[in-house]
Order: sequence, then C-alpha cells, then structure tokens
Amino acid sequence: MFFYPSRPCRTAHAAALLCACSALAVSPATFAQGVATEQQLEAIIVKGKASPRLDPNLPSNTASRSADELESQNIFNPEDAFRYFPSTVVRKRHVGDRNANVAGRSHGVLEPGRALVYLDGYLISQFLGRFDAPRWIMVNNESIERVDALYGPFSAIYPGNSIGTTLVVTERAPKGFEASASFKLNRQQFSEYGTQDNFRGTMMSARIANRLPNGLWFSLAAQHQNANSHPMGYANALRGSAGQFGAATAGTRVTGIYRDIDPNGADRALFGANGIDHTVQTSVNARLGYSISATQELSGRISSWRNKSEVSVVNYLRDAAGNPVWTGVVNAGINSFNLATTGSPLTPSKRDEDNCQMGITWKTLHAKGWNASVVATQFDVLDDAARSTALIDPVAQNGGVGLVTRRNGTGWKTFEVQAAYKPFAGDFGDGRHAITVGYHQNQYTLNNVVRDASDWRNNETTLNQSYSGSTHVRALYAQNAWSATEDLLLTVGVRAEAFEQRNGFQFDKLLTGVPNQSVNYANRSLSATSPKFSAVWAASDDWQLKTSFGKGTRFPNVDEMFNGTRTGTSQLINNPNLRPEVSSAFELSGERFFASGSVRMSLFRDDVQDAILRQSDTTVTPTTTRNTNVDRVLTNGLEVVAKFSNVGVAGLDISGNATYADARIKENKLAPATEGKFWLRIPRQRYAAQLSYRPDDLWTLGANYRWQGRNYNTPLNTDANPETFGGISHVNQLDISVRRKFGPSWSLAVGIDNLLATPAWQAHTMPQRSLQAEVRYAIR
Repeated sequence: MFFYPSRPCRTAHAAALLCACSALAVSPATFAQGVATEQQLEAIIVKGKASPRLDPNLPSNTASRSADELESQNIFNPEDAFRYFPSTVVRKRHVGDRNANVAGRSHGVLEPGRALVYLDGYLISQFLGRFDAPRWIMVNNESIERVDALYGPFSAIYPGNSIGTTLVVTERAPKGFEASASFKLNRQQFSEYGTQDNFRGTMMSARIANRLPNGLWFSLAAQHQNANSHPMGYANALRGSAGQFGAATAGTRVTGIYRDIDPNGADRALFGANGIDHTVQTSVNARLGYSISATQELSGRISSWRNKSEVSVVNYLRDAAGNPVWTGVVNAGINSFNLATTGSPLTPSKRDEDNCQMGITWKTLHAKGWNASVVATQFDVLDDAARSTALIDPVAQNGGVGLVTRRNGTGWKTFEVQAAYKPFAGDFGDGRHAITVGYHQNQYTLNNVVRDASDWRNNETTLNQSYSGSTHVRALYAQNAWSATEDLLLTVGVRAEAFEQRNGFQFDKLLTGVPNQSVNYANRSLSATSPKFSAVWAASDDWQLKTSFGKGTRFPNVDEMFNGTRTGTSQLINNPNLRPEVSSAFELSGERFFASGSVRMSLFRDDVQDAILRQSDTTVTPTTTRNTNVDRVLTNGLEVVAKFSNVGVAGLDISGNATYADARIKENKLAPATEGKFWLRIPRQRYAAQLSYRPDDLWTLGANYRWQGRNYNTPLNTDANPETFGGISHVNQLDISVRRKFGPSWSLAVGIDNLLATPAWQAHTMPQRSLQAEVRYAIR
C-alpha cells in the first residue's frame, strides 16, 4: 500500500518534492513512470506516424496533433487543442470556462467519468462532481508539445474510465535554453434575448526553461487569464398545465419580457440573464528533471491554480419610469407573474479556489530489454469556498443570508509501477513480444461542507449540510504485443481491478426520520476483470486492417455515490449502491496509406451495461436529480478519418473526420418507456475539416469547420425543439486564423471563431462570433 502526505501543497510540498528528487537520485530503483507513459516499445508493424509519446503497439486507434499543427487553429485555453478531434467534443461554454467536460463516441458531456485526461502521465481528470471538468488550467499554453486521443477500452494499461475517450497532453522538455511569452485577447459579440454586449477575455502566458550540461533541466511556466462570460442561463417561467401563464391582474406594468418556446415545446417567458461569470485565474507550473545516466531519468512537477469568480445577473424588466423591477406582481399586459424576493434565479454568487498538484516520475530508457517506471501524483483542493444567496441581486449586494459551500480537503492521488519489455530480434522463438505489466492505485476523496451565513459575502455560521466519502481502486494489468509473423501483430491483455468505497457520510439539517439528521453509509467492495484483444494485419504495403475487442469497468465516482447537495431551488439525491458501468467494445478498422497521407475507416460497437445516468425532474420544486443505473445502452457507429500533406501545392495540408453513431437505450427496468430512445447528448452525425496552408516560413493560414447533428437531453427524447436556450442543438461553425512570423522570435496571429455567427446551444448558449488576437515572443 502506498501512503501520501496530507499537508497543504504549498511551500512544504515544493520542498518535499525537491527532497524526494534528491533521494531518488541516490536510490534510482524506487520510483518510475506509469500510466500514459512513454512506452517507446519498438513498433513491429509501422504504418503511418505513431506518436513518440504513446506505445506504437496500442490496440486503440489514435489521433494526434503536434504544436506546429496546432498553429493553424485558434487556441485560447489548452482544451481548444482537441476541438476538431474525431468523435470528440469538449464543451467549452466560454473563454475561461472551468467546466469544459469531454464527450466521445458513446458518451456525452453529462458522463465525465468515461473520459480520462493526462498531462505528462499525471491525471488531471477531476471525478469529484458532475461539473468538475478536467483541470485544463494546469496545462500551460507555451509548453504544449503535442496532444493525442485514444478511443475505447482496448488497452489494459489504462483504468476503467477509459471506456470512453482518453486525451493525453504532452509538454515539451527543453533541449537547451528556451523562453517564450504571449498575450491573447478574445472579444465575443453576443446577442440573445435582452443581452446585447461584447464579452472580453485576456490571457498572459510565459515560460522559461533550460537543460544544463550535467543532465539537469527545469521549466517554469505561468499564465494569467481574466475573462468575462456571456449569460449561462435565464430567469424564466413556463406556461402551466392549465394552458396559461396567469391572467393579467393588478400589478406593476413592465416591459422587457421575452417570449419563446422551450426545448420541450412549452411557451416560455424570460425576465433576465444570470450566470455571467467574471473569472480571474492564475496558474504556475514548475518542472524539474535530471538525467541520472544515459538510461535513467528522474522528473517531477508542482503546479498551483487559483481562481476568483464573481457571477452577476441582468434584469430585463423595467417599469414605466425605466426603473428595474425585481419583486412583486408584474403585469405584461397579457399575463402577470409573481416575482419572489427569495429563491429568484436572479441572484449573484462568488467562488474562490486554490488548488495544487504535484507529481514525481522515475524511469529507465534502455533501447532493448526491460524498462521500469513509477509515477506518483497528488491533487489537493486547498481552499474552495462557493458563496451563494437566494436573495435578489439588489438586496444581496448589501449582504444578507446565504450559504457557503467548502470543499477543502477534497482531491485525488495516483500511484503506478510499471515494467515494459522491448524485444530483441529473435526473442521468444520466431516471434517478438513487447510486454507490459503494472500495478495501479488511485484514491478520490470528497469533503463537501455547506454552512449557513448571516452575510453570504464574508461569513459562515452553523452547519447546514455535509457530504463526504472516498473511493479506492487497485489494479494489476498485463499486456503482450506479439509479432506472430512479419505482417501480423496480436495484442492480448487483461486488467484486474478491486474497488472500495469508504466512509460515506451525509448530514442535512432538514433530514427527518434519521438520528442526528445524519447517515453513515456502509463500506462496499467490488471487483472486475477486463480482458483485451487486438489483431493488426499489414495486408499490403498500402493497407492495414485492425480488429479490437475490449471489456472495461468504470466504477462509480465518489460524487455519484455520496454527494447529495440541496439548495433552495434544487436537490441532488445520492446513491451509494450504484453499480459500475461495464463496457464491451468492438472495433474493426481498415487504413489505406498514400504517399501524402492516409484514410482510416472504423466500425465500432459499444455495449454498456448499467450505464450511470443523472436525471433531473424539473416538474417538482425543488428540482430533484437522482443517480440511477440504466440496464443497457448500445452504440453502433462508423468513423472515417483522413489526413493529407502537401495536397496539390507545397504547404497545403488537409484533414477531416466524420462520425455516425446510433446510441440507444436497449433496456431500462426503472423506466421502460425510455427503451428504444436515443441516449443523451450523442449526435448521430459529426463532421470536422481542417485546412492549413503555409506558403513559406512566415505565413500560416487556417480554416477549420465542424458540424454536429441534433441530439437529446431527456431519456424520453421529448425535447423536440433543440434550437433554443436549454436545448442540445446542431453545431455549424467555421473558424479562420492567420499567423505571421516577424523574424526568428516574434509572431502575430489573428483569428475569428464562429465566423458566420451561427447560434448553438449545449443547454447553455455556446459562444457566438469571437475575434481573437495573439502576439508571441519565443526563443529556442
């Protein structure tokens, strides 16, 4: 068993990391690199260009883009690098969004537990809450060397959360002295309902790095962003079951009410905008490495991220004198509405966050034979205070009662030991075997405490709610890539996992019928074995065929089982007895290679038992959300990926991808009416195309297009009007960019995202037309 320090990740952590590096230099056999490692297994069948940071014998199909290729697209936040990847959606709602969740072939953004994101082998996926997206801010824009994506649960090397999509970010290690800095400006033109405004975001990023002759290297990077979002929601009322909003009665006559049809076909009246997030985020990343010898390397990192967020609202309603109207009965001439003083959606909030991540890696780099590696990481939520109130904005600005939610002490830890064998010619008889074996361990801890506040802005009083618990996963895995013949590679793997949930606890001062208004949940243990198989056949010099089968088990997240937060308008009912999701996935692909590129076509099938669904009932007050298991969800699909260089003229590169997916609920005993319906937020069709043109060494021009068909947000597929706020709409977006270099160090880039200003909604309104500019200075 591996134990981790629990002290705050500040100066003490930095000192601990440096001490650990020194100790490992003396005793190099202690630690090594684990998951998402640079496997560097020699490819037995080589077609195309494998990522230098991924095992070329991976049984999964992959996609990748280098830093040079990324120059032809607009990138403000690190997650933008994955915007056009095959069968991938990163739901970035605005510049600086902290909830940019990942969706894939058979899972939507409401299922973040089916996506893994790694930064140099360190896990940055935050499985602590439904809207706790990967901590993208830990990635420094100046440091990105390449990004990769893997699809499906076909590799035994990756944990059960890889049943969907695995994204890997690799940062550059210096070869000598390097320095760079950039300033980015993003300005969005936004118009919806009563909000017509420009929302601006800025990003300053810098990095300095060096590799010394004695084998020591370091990198220090920082970035600071100050961003303003467009509205994330709108205060609204729906026409009731009686067929009317309410007859016009005596009340304040107002203007500024907007009317439309909601996604489920109900008449809707909108009174104002909320969720306008002003966020200031700062991150600092320090990396240190040392080449102990030609075949041993030690490295570590420590990262800090701080966020200060203030969420504001805009009231559309005005009386005859032009004054805003916040409460009471208002008369729109046709209907009247009663605006409550408390419980209004037009309320402000604040949040302050301080997070830290540290990790250490040791590995050997033998060209042949056995290599060893160990990686250990820890992510700590040092301070996280979310302050909210149910009071309308004018009252709340002067204080008043509210709630403060703290998640101090929440975080996760990972540890991995791995050994990998690179074959010599003639090893193990006539064939060659590339073997990987390892041990993996992770722990996620939730500590969610809600207290009352007499002044929501700056104090805390009595305990209101508390939710806590932890999950532990331990796994052993083995994988063998066997070159059965010169043209046939067979990969067999197995992953055995043991899962524990511990110390689940809930307190709610409004709980009735339970002693002390608290519940202690029983500990629980589960286990799973996931076999893997893949066969790759080089049918000719130009054709490669691959078939892959993999079973993967995604255990419930600590949030899904124990977090049961209640507010004045909504409540989440936890479920400590959730069953794990079990995916049985199959893929058959053929890839054709040309002198200038390649085309791959893949048929895929993902059969998931006990899919975990979080569904809300908005017909009751407060809105109630429950975590449940859906017995079976089946996805069948086709994916086509093409990439060509120097097409017609030198410097013109073209790539594109298309995905068709039919994802349906096959069995759901709890809600039989949903059987046969489409699974949530999986579009049937997705397309992306990228064009990059470099006429010389100075200019880079890019045009990037993506289209996504409609998909559903309700298990019964009743949301028949998706092209509006609250709906899951089509996406039809064209982005353009131009980059010009001035000498060896300076460059200027200008681009426009959503050039045609085509509206789109992923429940929230997605960004409209945005102008982006970047000035950059770099020395390498």
